[in-house]
Amino acid sequence: MFTSKQSVTSVLLAILATSIATDVNPGFNVDTAQKVMTDKASHSWEWGTAAEALLELYDNQYSVFGSNPFPNGGIPMVDPSIYSLSYAKPHINRNSQVLVDDSAVGDPASLGVSAILLGQSDSVYSGAADRQADYILNKAPKWSNGAISHRPDVAEIWADNMAMSFPFLAYQAVAKNDRNLMATVVKQCGLQRDVLKINKYLNWRHIIGPQSQDEGLWSTGNGWAAYGMVRVLHTLQKWSGSASMTTEAGQLKTWIKEILDGAMLSGRDDLGLFHNYLNDASWFGEISGTALLSAVAYRMAVNDPAMFPAKYITWADTNRKALSHQQGGDGVFVPAVNPYDWKDRNKYYNGSPEGQGFTVYLYTAFRDCVNAGICQQ
Repeated sequence: MFTSKQSVTSVLLAILATSIATDVNPGFNVDTAQKVMTDKASHSWEWGTAAEALLELYDNQYSVFGSNPFPNGGIPMVDPSIYSLSYAKPHINRNSQVLVDDSAVGDPASLGVSAILLGQSDSVYSGAADRQADYILNKAPKWSNGAISHRPDVAEIWADNMAMSFPFLAYQAVAKNDRNLMATVVKQCGLQRDVLKINKYLNWRHIIGPQSQDEGLWSTGNGWAAYGMVRVLHTLQKWSGSASMTTEAGQLKTWIKEILDGAMLSGRDDLGLFHNYLNDASWFGEISGTALLSAVAYRMAVNDPAMFPAKYITWADTNRKALSHQQGGDGVFVPAVNPYDWKDRNKYYNGSPEGQGFTVYLYTAFRDCVNAGICQQ
Protein backbone atom coordinates (compact mmCIF):
# COMPACT_ATOMS: atom_id res chain seq x y z
CA MET A 1 0.00 0.00 0.00
CA PHE A 2 1.01 3.64 -0.46
CA THR A 3 2.30 4.79 2.94
CA SER A 4 1.73 8.22 4.45
CA LYS A 5 5.49 8.85 4.27
CA GLN A 6 5.47 8.13 0.55
CA SER A 7 2.40 10.33 0.07
CA VAL A 8 4.07 13.29 1.78
CA THR A 9 7.22 12.75 -0.25
CA SER A 10 5.21 12.66 -3.47
CA VAL A 11 3.38 15.87 -2.65
CA LEU A 12 6.59 17.70 -1.72
CA LEU A 13 8.34 16.56 -4.87
CA ALA A 14 5.38 17.61 -6.98
CA ILE A 15 5.60 21.09 -5.48
CA LEU A 16 9.33 21.25 -6.13
CA ALA A 17 9.08 20.00 -9.70
CA THR A 18 9.50 22.51 -12.46
CA SER A 19 6.49 23.08 -14.67
CA ILE A 20 6.44 21.32 -18.00
CA ALA A 21 7.29 23.39 -21.04
CA THR A 22 4.86 21.69 -23.39
CA ASP A 23 6.57 22.19 -26.71
CA VAL A 24 4.20 19.83 -28.53
CA ASN A 25 0.53 19.05 -28.10
CA PRO A 26 -0.05 15.29 -27.88
CA GLY A 27 -3.80 15.73 -27.48
CA PHE A 28 -3.77 14.97 -23.75
CA ASN A 29 -2.53 16.57 -20.53
CA VAL A 30 0.87 15.08 -19.67
CA ASP A 31 1.17 17.22 -16.54
CA THR A 32 -1.85 15.66 -14.85
CA ALA A 33 -0.89 12.23 -16.21
CA GLN A 34 2.49 12.30 -14.47
CA LYS A 35 0.96 13.56 -11.22
CA VAL A 36 -1.35 10.55 -11.12
CA MET A 37 1.65 8.33 -11.88
CA THR A 38 3.77 9.64 -9.02
CA ASP A 39 0.88 9.82 -6.53
CA LYS A 40 -0.25 6.23 -7.11
CA ALA A 41 3.07 4.40 -7.57
CA SER A 42 3.64 2.03 -4.64
CA HIS A 43 5.70 -0.90 -5.98
CA SER A 44 9.31 -1.22 -7.11
CA TRP A 45 8.62 -1.44 -10.85
CA GLU A 46 6.20 1.48 -10.61
CA TRP A 47 8.82 3.67 -8.92
CA GLY A 48 11.36 2.73 -11.56
CA THR A 49 8.91 3.38 -14.39
CA ALA A 50 8.02 6.75 -12.89
CA ALA A 51 11.65 7.75 -12.36
CA GLU A 52 12.46 7.02 -16.01
CA ALA A 53 9.35 8.91 -17.15
CA LEU A 54 10.29 11.95 -15.05
CA LEU A 55 13.83 11.89 -16.43
CA GLU A 56 12.59 11.84 -20.01
CA LEU A 57 9.98 14.50 -19.28
CA TYR A 58 11.95 17.09 -17.31
CA ASP A 59 15.64 16.34 -17.92
CA ASN A 60 15.75 14.41 -21.17
CA GLN A 61 19.35 15.43 -21.83
CA TYR A 62 20.39 12.96 -19.14
CA SER A 63 18.28 10.11 -20.47
CA VAL A 64 19.60 7.78 -23.17
CA PHE A 65 17.33 9.61 -25.59
CA GLY A 66 19.30 12.83 -25.18
CA SER A 67 21.75 13.93 -27.85
CA ASN A 68 24.85 13.30 -25.69
CA PRO A 69 23.90 11.19 -22.66
CA PHE A 70 27.48 9.98 -22.05
CA PRO A 71 29.82 13.00 -22.17
CA ASN A 72 33.47 11.99 -22.38
CA GLY A 73 32.35 8.37 -22.66
CA GLY A 74 30.90 8.09 -19.17
CA ILE A 75 27.91 8.65 -16.92
CA PRO A 76 27.07 12.36 -16.58
CA MET A 77 27.37 14.27 -13.33
CA VAL A 78 23.78 15.19 -12.51
CA ASP A 79 22.38 17.36 -9.74
CA PRO A 80 20.74 14.83 -7.38
CA SER A 81 17.96 17.30 -6.71
CA ILE A 82 16.43 16.99 -10.19
CA TYR A 83 12.90 15.65 -9.95
CA SER A 84 13.60 12.16 -11.28
CA LEU A 85 16.40 11.51 -8.80
CA SER A 86 14.69 13.21 -5.87
CA TYR A 87 11.70 11.01 -6.55
CA ALA A 88 13.72 7.80 -6.84
CA LYS A 89 16.14 8.32 -3.96
CA PRO A 90 13.83 7.52 -1.00
CA HIS A 91 12.88 4.19 -2.58
CA ILE A 92 16.43 2.84 -3.05
CA ASN A 93 18.03 0.50 -0.50
CA ARG A 94 21.58 1.68 0.08
CA ASN A 95 22.84 -1.31 2.07
CA SER A 96 21.15 -4.34 0.59
CA GLN A 97 21.70 -6.96 -2.09
CA VAL A 98 18.91 -5.41 -4.18
CA LEU A 99 17.65 -1.88 -4.63
CA VAL A 100 14.19 -2.66 -3.24
CA ASP A 101 13.11 -5.62 -1.12
CA ASP A 102 10.96 -7.46 -3.62
CA SER A 103 9.80 -10.89 -4.76
CA ALA A 104 11.12 -10.39 -8.31
CA VAL A 105 14.63 -10.44 -9.72
CA GLY A 106 14.15 -7.62 -12.19
CA ASP A 107 11.65 -5.17 -10.69
CA PRO A 108 14.07 -3.52 -8.20
CA ALA A 109 16.53 -3.00 -11.05
CA SER A 110 14.08 -0.60 -12.69
CA LEU A 111 15.56 1.95 -10.25
CA GLY A 112 19.09 1.04 -11.32
CA VAL A 113 19.66 3.95 -13.70
CA SER A 114 18.62 6.33 -10.93
CA ALA A 115 21.04 4.62 -8.53
CA ILE A 116 23.91 4.96 -11.02
CA LEU A 117 23.16 8.64 -11.61
CA LEU A 118 22.92 9.29 -7.86
CA GLY A 119 26.17 7.39 -7.49
CA GLN A 120 28.08 10.04 -9.43
CA SER A 121 27.82 12.32 -6.39
CA ASP A 122 27.37 9.69 -3.64
CA SER A 123 29.29 6.45 -3.96
CA VAL A 124 26.87 4.68 -1.62
CA TYR A 125 24.41 4.49 -4.53
CA SER A 126 27.06 3.20 -6.93
CA GLY A 127 27.70 0.39 -4.47
CA ALA A 128 23.99 -0.35 -4.34
CA ALA A 129 23.85 -0.50 -8.14
CA ASP A 130 26.89 -2.81 -8.21
CA ARG A 131 25.23 -5.24 -5.80
CA GLN A 132 22.01 -5.21 -7.80
CA ALA A 133 23.90 -5.97 -11.01
CA ASP A 134 25.83 -8.77 -9.32
CA TYR A 135 22.60 -10.30 -8.07
CA ILE A 136 21.01 -10.34 -11.52
CA LEU A 137 24.09 -11.59 -13.35
CA ASN A 138 25.48 -14.09 -10.87
CA LYS A 139 22.85 -15.12 -8.33
CA ALA A 140 19.45 -15.14 -10.04
CA PRO A 141 18.24 -18.47 -11.48
CA LYS A 142 18.66 -19.06 -15.21
CA TRP A 143 16.58 -20.86 -17.80
CA SER A 144 18.07 -23.89 -19.53
CA ASN A 145 19.40 -21.66 -22.34
CA GLY A 146 20.98 -19.21 -19.90
CA ALA A 147 18.22 -16.58 -19.93
CA ILE A 148 18.08 -14.75 -16.59
CA SER A 149 14.94 -15.51 -14.58
CA HIS A 150 12.50 -12.87 -13.40
CA ARG A 151 11.74 -14.92 -10.29
CA PRO A 152 14.27 -15.49 -7.50
CA ASP A 153 13.11 -18.97 -6.43
CA VAL A 154 12.63 -20.75 -9.78
CA ALA A 155 13.67 -20.14 -13.37
CA GLU A 156 10.81 -18.28 -15.00
CA ILE A 157 11.02 -15.90 -17.96
CA TRP A 158 8.77 -12.83 -18.07
CA ALA A 159 8.48 -10.24 -20.84
CA ASP A 160 8.26 -7.61 -18.08
CA ASN A 161 11.90 -8.16 -17.15
CA MET A 162 13.03 -6.79 -20.51
CA ALA A 163 12.26 -3.29 -19.23
CA MET A 164 13.57 -3.92 -15.71
CA SER A 165 16.95 -5.67 -15.74
CA PHE A 166 18.41 -4.96 -19.16
CA PRO A 167 18.22 -1.16 -19.57
CA PHE A 168 19.88 -0.99 -16.15
CA LEU A 169 22.59 -3.50 -17.03
CA ALA A 170 23.32 -1.66 -20.30
CA TYR A 171 23.71 1.55 -18.30
CA GLN A 172 25.91 -0.32 -15.83
CA ALA A 173 28.12 -1.34 -18.74
CA VAL A 174 28.76 2.35 -19.39
CA ALA A 175 29.35 3.05 -15.69
CA LYS A 176 31.92 0.24 -15.52
CA ASN A 177 33.39 0.84 -18.99
CA ASP A 178 32.58 -2.79 -19.74
CA ARG A 179 31.96 -3.55 -23.40
CA ASN A 180 31.63 -7.26 -22.61
CA LEU A 181 28.73 -6.54 -20.28
CA MET A 182 27.00 -4.60 -23.08
CA ALA A 183 27.41 -7.62 -25.34
CA THR A 184 26.01 -9.83 -22.59
CA VAL A 185 22.94 -7.60 -22.30
CA VAL A 186 22.17 -7.91 -26.01
CA LYS A 187 22.73 -11.66 -25.82
CA GLN A 188 20.32 -11.84 -22.90
CA CYS A 189 17.67 -9.98 -24.89
CA GLY A 190 18.00 -12.67 -27.55
CA LEU A 191 17.85 -15.49 -25.00
CA GLN A 192 14.70 -14.01 -23.47
CA ARG A 193 13.20 -13.80 -26.96
CA ASP A 194 14.14 -17.41 -27.66
CA VAL A 195 12.02 -18.52 -24.70
CA LEU A 196 9.07 -16.16 -25.11
CA LYS A 197 8.60 -16.01 -28.89
CA ILE A 198 7.37 -18.91 -31.02
CA ASN A 199 7.24 -19.08 -34.80
CA LYS A 200 3.44 -18.93 -34.79
CA TYR A 201 3.47 -15.27 -33.69
CA LEU A 202 5.55 -12.15 -34.17
CA ASN A 203 4.71 -11.08 -30.65
CA TRP A 204 6.04 -12.51 -27.40
CA ARG A 205 4.24 -14.66 -24.88
CA HIS A 206 3.99 -13.14 -21.43
CA ILE A 207 5.45 -15.73 -19.04
CA ILE A 208 7.03 -19.15 -19.47
CA GLY A 209 7.79 -21.13 -16.33
CA PRO A 210 6.43 -23.39 -13.62
CA GLN A 211 4.67 -20.84 -11.38
CA SER A 212 2.86 -18.20 -13.41
CA GLN A 213 2.87 -19.44 -16.99
CA ASP A 214 0.90 -17.20 -19.35
CA GLU A 215 1.25 -18.04 -23.03
CA GLY A 216 -0.98 -15.17 -24.11
CA LEU A 217 0.41 -12.25 -26.10
CA TRP A 218 -0.08 -9.69 -23.35
CA SER A 219 -0.16 -6.20 -24.81
CA THR A 220 1.66 -4.56 -21.91
CA GLY A 221 4.24 -7.36 -21.83
CA ASN A 222 5.06 -6.79 -25.47
CA GLY A 223 5.38 -3.09 -24.69
CA TRP A 224 7.72 -3.83 -21.78
CA ALA A 225 9.87 -6.02 -24.05
CA ALA A 226 10.05 -3.55 -26.93
CA TYR A 227 10.62 -0.41 -24.84
CA GLY A 228 13.27 -2.18 -22.80
CA MET A 229 15.15 -3.04 -25.97
CA VAL A 230 14.72 0.52 -27.25
CA ARG A 231 16.50 1.79 -24.15
CA VAL A 232 19.25 -0.82 -24.50
CA LEU A 233 19.66 0.10 -28.17
CA HIS A 234 20.06 3.82 -27.48
CA THR A 235 22.52 3.11 -24.66
CA LEU A 236 24.60 0.88 -26.93
CA GLN A 237 24.58 3.32 -29.83
CA LYS A 238 25.36 6.46 -27.82
CA TRP A 239 28.16 5.10 -25.66
CA SER A 240 31.52 5.42 -27.38
CA GLY A 241 32.57 2.06 -25.97
CA SER A 242 29.86 0.18 -27.85
CA ALA A 243 28.87 2.47 -30.74
CA SER A 244 30.74 0.18 -33.13
CA MET A 245 28.61 -2.84 -32.17
CA THR A 246 26.46 -2.50 -35.28
CA THR A 247 25.62 -6.20 -35.49
CA GLU A 248 24.15 -6.14 -32.00
CA ALA A 249 22.29 -2.91 -32.78
CA GLY A 250 20.82 -4.54 -35.86
CA GLN A 251 19.64 -7.51 -33.82
CA LEU A 252 17.86 -5.27 -31.35
CA LYS A 253 16.18 -3.32 -34.15
CA THR A 254 14.97 -6.54 -35.76
CA TRP A 255 13.51 -7.84 -32.51
CA ILE A 256 11.80 -4.52 -31.80
CA LYS A 257 10.38 -4.43 -35.32
CA GLU A 258 8.92 -7.93 -34.91
CA ILE A 259 6.96 -6.81 -31.86
CA LEU A 260 5.68 -3.66 -33.56
CA ASP A 261 4.75 -5.52 -36.74
CA GLY A 262 2.83 -8.07 -34.71
CA ALA A 263 0.98 -5.34 -32.84
CA MET A 264 0.14 -3.61 -36.11
CA LEU A 265 -1.52 -6.81 -37.31
CA SER A 266 -3.66 -6.95 -34.17
CA GLY A 267 -7.09 -5.44 -34.02
CA ARG A 268 -8.36 -2.57 -31.90
CA ASP A 269 -11.58 -2.26 -29.92
CA ASP A 270 -14.32 0.30 -30.56
CA LEU A 271 -12.32 2.94 -28.68
CA GLY A 272 -9.29 2.38 -30.89
CA LEU A 273 -7.30 0.63 -28.13
CA PHE A 274 -5.38 -2.65 -28.27
CA HIS A 275 -6.95 -5.63 -26.61
CA ASN A 276 -5.35 -6.69 -23.33
CA TYR A 277 -4.12 -9.77 -25.20
CA LEU A 278 -3.17 -8.79 -28.73
CA ASN A 279 -4.53 -11.84 -30.52
CA ASP A 280 -7.73 -12.21 -28.51
CA ALA A 281 -10.65 -9.92 -29.34
CA SER A 282 -12.63 -11.31 -26.41
CA TRP A 283 -10.53 -9.05 -24.19
CA PHE A 284 -11.35 -5.39 -23.61
CA GLY A 285 -9.18 -2.67 -25.11
CA GLU A 286 -6.93 -0.88 -22.64
CA ILE A 287 -4.60 2.09 -22.46
CA SER A 288 -1.37 0.66 -21.07
CA GLY A 289 -0.14 -1.52 -23.90
CA THR A 290 -1.56 0.93 -26.45
CA ALA A 291 0.49 3.81 -25.06
CA LEU A 292 3.74 1.89 -24.57
CA LEU A 293 3.83 0.22 -27.98
CA SER A 294 3.03 3.55 -29.62
CA ALA A 295 5.92 5.18 -27.77
CA VAL A 296 8.18 2.47 -29.18
CA ALA A 297 7.04 3.29 -32.72
CA TYR A 298 7.88 6.98 -32.31
CA ARG A 299 11.28 6.21 -30.81
CA MET A 300 12.22 3.87 -33.62
CA ALA A 301 10.95 6.23 -36.33
CA VAL A 302 13.59 8.67 -35.09
CA ASN A 303 16.27 6.03 -34.52
CA ASP A 304 16.04 4.43 -37.97
CA PRO A 305 13.59 6.14 -40.36
CA ALA A 306 14.46 3.72 -43.17
CA MET A 307 13.61 0.63 -41.13
CA PHE A 308 10.64 2.29 -39.42
CA PRO A 309 9.08 4.46 -42.14
CA ALA A 310 5.95 6.60 -42.22
CA LYS A 311 3.49 3.74 -41.68
CA TYR A 312 4.79 3.32 -38.12
CA ILE A 313 4.23 7.01 -37.42
CA THR A 314 0.73 6.90 -38.90
CA TRP A 315 -0.09 3.88 -36.75
CA ALA A 316 1.26 5.56 -33.61
CA ASP A 317 -0.59 8.78 -34.42
CA THR A 318 -3.86 6.87 -34.71
CA ASN A 319 -3.26 5.22 -31.34
CA ARG A 320 -2.25 8.49 -29.68
CA LYS A 321 -5.39 10.25 -30.89
CA ALA A 322 -7.54 7.40 -29.59
CA LEU A 323 -5.81 7.61 -26.21
CA SER A 324 -6.37 11.36 -26.05
CA HIS A 325 -10.10 10.70 -25.68
CA GLN A 326 -9.54 8.36 -22.72
CA GLN A 327 -8.13 10.83 -20.20
CA GLY A 328 -10.43 12.25 -17.59
CA GLY A 329 -10.25 15.67 -16.00
CA ASP A 330 -8.39 14.10 -13.08
CA GLY A 331 -5.59 13.03 -15.41
CA VAL A 332 -6.45 9.33 -15.25
CA PHE A 333 -6.45 7.32 -18.48
CA VAL A 334 -9.11 4.60 -18.67
CA PRO A 335 -9.73 1.79 -19.07
CA ALA A 336 -6.49 0.14 -18.02
CA VAL A 337 -5.71 -3.47 -17.31
CA ASN A 338 -5.41 -4.19 -13.60
CA PRO A 339 -1.66 -3.64 -13.05
CA TYR A 340 -1.62 -6.27 -10.30
CA ASP A 341 -3.66 -8.95 -12.09
CA TRP A 342 -3.22 -9.05 -15.86
CA LYS A 343 -5.93 -11.70 -16.26
CA ASP A 344 -8.58 -9.65 -14.47
CA ARG A 345 -11.54 -9.35 -16.83
CA ASN A 346 -12.70 -6.16 -15.11
CA LYS A 347 -11.55 -2.85 -16.52
CA TYR A 348 -9.36 -0.84 -14.14
CA TYR A 349 -10.49 2.74 -13.48
CA ASN A 350 -8.41 3.65 -10.42
CA GLY A 351 -5.40 4.94 -12.33
CA SER A 352 -2.73 2.41 -13.23
CA PRO A 353 0.66 3.82 -12.15
CA GLU A 354 2.46 2.00 -14.96
CA GLY A 355 -0.22 2.90 -17.48
CA GLN A 356 0.08 6.57 -16.54
CA GLY A 357 3.85 6.27 -16.89
CA PHE A 358 3.44 4.81 -20.36
CA THR A 359 1.43 7.85 -21.45
CA VAL A 360 4.35 10.02 -20.31
CA TYR A 361 6.68 7.82 -22.39
CA LEU A 362 4.29 8.33 -25.29
CA TYR A 363 4.44 12.09 -24.86
CA THR A 364 8.23 12.25 -24.64
CA ALA A 365 8.65 9.97 -27.64
CA PHE A 366 6.19 12.02 -29.71
CA ARG A 367 7.81 15.28 -28.56
CA ASP A 368 11.27 14.06 -29.59
CA CYS A 369 9.95 12.80 -32.91
CA VAL A 370 8.36 16.19 -33.69
CA ASN A 371 11.50 18.05 -32.62
CA ALA A 372 13.56 15.78 -34.87
CA GLY A 373 11.44 16.92 -37.80
CA ILE A 374 10.15 13.39 -38.46
CA CYS A 375 6.68 13.56 -36.90
CA GLN A 376 4.04 16.24 -37.41
CA GLN A 377 1.68 17.65 -34.81
